[in-house]
Amino acid sequence: MPRDNVPEASGWKAHLALGFERRGGRTVLAHRRHDGPLVVQKPLYPARAFLTTPGAGKWYRSAGPRATQRVSIAVDEGAAVEWLPQETILFEGSRAAISWEAKLRGDARLVAWDIVCFGRAASGERFSGGTLRSAARVTRDGKPQWIERARVEPGGAFIESPAGLDGCSVMGTMVVAAPAINDAWLATARAAAPREGEAAATRLPGVLLARYRGRSSEAAREHFAAIWRELRESVMECAAIEPRIWRT
Repeated sequence: MPRDNVPEASGWKAHLALGFERRGGRTVLAHRRHDGPLVVQKPLYPARAFLTTPGAGKWYRSAGPRATQRVSIAVDEGAAVEWLPQETILFEGSRAAISWEAKLRGDARLVAWDIVCFGRAASGERFSGGTLRSAARVTRDGKPQWIERARVEPGGAFIESPAGLDGCSVMGTMVVAAPAINDAWLATARAAAPREGEAAATRLPGVLLARYRGRSSEAAREHFAAIWRELRESVMECAAIEPRIWRT
């Protein structure tokens, strides 16, 4: 039986659902439900919903079953969400299916990023065995604004091609979604340069995309964070104050 047809195991399951509301001039975590080890460590009640993670997501070697992660974000009219997790590390031999989607209504706004490391470069480990299936989707009022799917395998065209990773071990995408993407936002994203690796930015109707490829997850996050700091006040209408957990 081909590896991709190996039946999925029941495995270790976890679920986290969060609901935010505007109350008395601040955003509060009004509803939460969890199953398994996924929990909120510390709600800080900012002016907008800003979500991050306490550390890198790690995907370990698998003898066959595929591990799956799904993130779904719904942003109502007049609201804004930032989903800025720390990097995802795919260990040698891992088999991952990672997807996220954002459903926006009306004038809702979103800033999100995704940084993926193939292997542990700091330990000299390469991603010479394993698979990543990834999917991302942003819609506004039910209409697609950006859809992307990828299948990444060692030695595959995407990793080796100059149009893909060109042999790099880290890739990242940052998404800014708003009713309109103005020229200044695009210019800001294009003017930013990572300390290591390559970057680019482009604009679609209602979506700004910033890309990174290189060999450093730290450089990728620093690059996206620099763009975020420059754009946050105009996109999210609040000051760019980084969470302390990014520095731990």
